[in-house]
Amino acid sequence: MSKPPSGNALSAVQTLGRSGVTLAIIGAIMLVAMMGLTVFDVIGRYLFNSPIKGAAELTEILLCAVIFLGLGAVSLREDHVTVDLLVDYMPAWVHPIRQVLTGLFSGVILCVVGWRLWVYADQIGGYNGSTTNLSIPIAPLGYFCAICTVVGALITVAIPLKRFFAPPTA
Repeated sequence: MSKPPSGNALSAVQTLGRSGVTLAIIGAIMLVAMMGLTVFDVIGRYLFNSPIKGAAELTEILLCAVIFLGLGAVSLREDHVTVDLLVDYMPAWVHPIRQVLTGLFSGVILCVVGWRLWVYADQIGGYNGSTTNLSIPIAPLGYFCAICTVVGALITVAIPLKRFFAPPTA
């Protein structure tokens, strides 16, 4: 039987859930890879006059993947950027309804973005778009971004709805 996580690991699991922690770990690995690639590219460029071929392309791909993968973790924590100018002036009974409506609106917007990313990836795939130096196909990255966006949309809608329809606690 495995031991439960302790300390910060336990609070991370409680806050994000296992899927959120998995997303965070994958994102962290990608960030470390991006950092290492940049460091070795700079060292190769300035000390040995031999940069890593395609380092900029790989960095761009990793950055894009980290951003869209992070959308799921941000959605799980409900850490989207918000502006709450009027929230403090609203009565308490409005807040659950406002959260559901905001979640639905944000989810719809994210679904539209995900759909357009999918269409764009289809276009890129139609002409076999790839990176310049390494010839890495770009369409799969577009599909990945589209899927991550739609998953983020579903999470953004599901959490406020789940909270709204949950039975009241004593």
